[in-house]
Formats: sequence, C-alpha cells, structure tokens
Amino acid sequence: MEVTWLAPRAPLALGERTYDFATRALVMGILNRTTDSFFAPAATYNFDDFLRRAEQLVNDGADLLDVGGVKAGPGVEISEAEELDRVVPAIAALRARFDLPLSIDTWRASVAGACFSEGAVIGNDISGFADSNYLAVAAAHEATVVATHIRLRPRVADPNPHYDNVTESVTDFLVDRTNQALSAGVATNRIIIDAGLDLGKTAGQSLDLLRHSNELANLGFPLLLSSSNKTFLGKIFNQEVTERRESSLAASSIGISLGCRILRVHDVEGTVRVRDTLARIMEAR
Repeated sequence: MEVTWLAPRAPLALGERTYDFATRALVMGILNRTTDSFFAPAATYNFDDFLRRAEQLVNDGADLLDVGGVKAGPGVEISEAEELDRVVPAIAALRARFDLPLSIDTWRASVAGACFSEGAVIGNDISGFADSNYLAVAAAHEATVVATHIRLRPRVADPNPHYDNVTESVTDFLVDRTNQALSAGVATNRIIIDAGLDLGKTAGQSLDLLRHSNELANLGFPLLLSSSNKTFLGKIFNQEVTERRESSLAASSIGISLGCRILRVHDVEGTVRVRDTLARIMEAR
C-alpha cells in the first residue's frame, strides 16, 4: 500500500480558529449523553460523569470534543425535547470550562441551532443533511458541518446493504452533499466529509472504504475518520467491543497515512500518541 500524506486545499475553520493539516491530524474526543451507546452504554449520561470524562479527554490531548445525545443505531425513540435537554446544557458547560472547538452530533437542525447558540462550532450530522433546515441553520451561525454518508437514515437497521462499488457510491454522495452545503451558504473551509463507516455498510465495505481513504481525501475537504471501536473491526478481528483498542489505533494510523485529518475516537490518549509519532516520522522524512 502506497503511503501518502495528503492535505486539504485550504485550512479548516472551526469557529474563529483555523487548522492547517499538512502534517498533523486533529483528535476529536467522543462524549455521549446517552443511556444506550454501543460503547460503555451510559458511562457519561450522568452530568457529573460527563464533565469528568470531558476533563480527562482534554487532559489526554483532545483537540476538539464531540457531544451526542442520541445513538446512531436502532433504539428507544428520543424526542427532540429530550435530546435538547441532554446536549444543550452539556455544550454550555463545556464552553464555560474548556477552550476547545465543540461539535454537536445531531441530525436535527433545531438541536444543532440551539447548540451553536451555546458555543458549538461544528454540526456533525450522520444523516447526510436529511433535515432540510440543517445547512441553512449552520450557515446562519457560520458553523462548520460534517457531511456523512449513510445509505438509509439514522436509527434504522440496514443489515444487507448493497453497492456496485462502495467507494464510488460514497464519493458521489459526498460530492452531492458538499455541493448542497456550498449552495446553502456554508463556506468551503467549513465543510468536513466522513465516509460513515458502519452506517449502512457491511464490515467488508467499511474496511474497503478505510483502505480507499486517499480517494475521499482527494476531494479536497478534511476527511473525518470515525472507526473507534466500530462493529466492522469487531467482525473482522472477532473482538468484543471492549477488546478493540489496538485495532482502533491501527485503523487511525492507516487512516492518517491515507489522508484522514480528524479522528473521532474514544481513546484520545492512545490516538494522540499514534498521531504524534506519525507526524514526527513524516517531518523527519
């Protein structure tokens, strides 16, 4: 496999900050205010536990934090009011405590807008902008958006997805969604793309997308990799969710070498070490 070190065409804007990805990726720490997440289901649902975990992630070297109130997979329905109650105070509390860019993981425009008003600067939408108001809300707040590929929609099981060519299908989808974002007034340097590993993909399809990350990175937008503890790693390596640390770090390493520039992870400390080691190697080259 040819190792490349690809960089987006322009620095990424997150709020008032800008980031150049020539030799360094960003590590995004995951914070879920949910009771049923696939990894450590309710570990940070309690607000005090949530804040302690956030402090740990910051101390471990997180560059930004991603807050979610509803898991992506099937589960008990979470109303808009409940999601707002879970994430808006969380964003406000993080904004008061830490000087880091904050991301809200939601596919509801109303939730994204409320969180932007409290200090979030990224809308991480795994639905591919299914809410017709999402991009307009993001543009009005000058927020950055994550365009993520999904075959169906969040919370819906998709056990037998078919693609003639998964990389081509995902590429076409992301090109369409980035064009939608630009048309809605989102600035070019405020768009991130994500292949959506595990979202409407078999384990083999997710692995194929990871291997072809360089093709997605060549679209010119910062590529986010969300592979941490994912199902495809468990199936390929026959690992339970609590056994996927090393395979997650390996996936991050491969992703960085192929152009991924934002790593959404549970293990911030380990990923920061991998990221910094690769950066030192590339700088020495």
